[in-house]
Amino acid sequence: MDLGIKGKTAIVCAASKGLGRGCAEALAEAGVDLVINARSAGPLEEAAAEIAAKYGVKVTPVAADITTESGRAAVLAAMPNPDILVNNAGGPPPGMWQDWEREDFIKALDANMLAPIAMMKAVLPNMMDKGWGRVVNITSQSVKTPIAVLGLSNSARAGLTGYVAGTSRQVASKGVNINNLLPGTHETDRIANLDRGVVATRGGTMEEARARRTAEIPTGRYGKTEEFGAACAFLCSQKAGFIVGQNILLDGGAGNATF
Repeated sequence: MDLGIKGKTAIVCAASKGLGRGCAEALAEAGVDLVINARSAGPLEEAAAEIAAKYGVKVTPVAADITTESGRAAVLAAMPNPDILVNNAGGPPPGMWQDWEREDFIKALDANMLAPIAMMKAVLPNMMDKGWGRVVNITSQSVKTPIAVLGLSNSARAGLTGYVAGTSRQVASKGVNINNLLPGTHETDRIANLDRGVVATRGGTMEEARARRTAEIPTGRYGKTEEFGAACAFLCSQKAGFIVGQNILLDGGAGNATF
């Protein structure tokens, strides 16, 4: 399918690996020039070179912490007026309700709510002036199906979801569409770390931890980053102009709900 976005430009955050890399690859395949961001320069530059060589698009790496004001400034300096923005950042650590203090919530809000809001505020005015733009926020299945040990993530990402619900409807008439993608269990470092945490607390092996998690997914497997990226690219495409303020769950059916 021709997504109709060849020649457009995009910022993809946290894109050296995992879900962000999947989104960057899918957009590059559609002919989009990229600025990709991550904190570690080495893996990021390697990813940029590989994507550029594979798809023949321009890929500019910017090593910076997108959760900081200086990091966002560096990314926006490389591409001040993107057509597409994919917000992404690693989730806060797991724990239990009694473990978290105010400072823990502030860090989670900075990373998973306030940083994407700041990026949207920076790029939305130009998108509206051009009459076209796409924003995809990578949040979490926990927005719809809360995960007790990820209470920090539940809280911050729910806040972002509320912000998007209102803002997306304010900018839609200008040709700008904002939506959220809610990943479940995918083959990423984040999920591997959570599986290791299960092994540390409950014992057993990584294989057993994966088997327990997989048993809860109707598709019987972890998701693939390229599947996630394809969904992101579609939301960024010309084909998705009537999709506004939605929270699209990609979890293999693990969330047992009607709506």
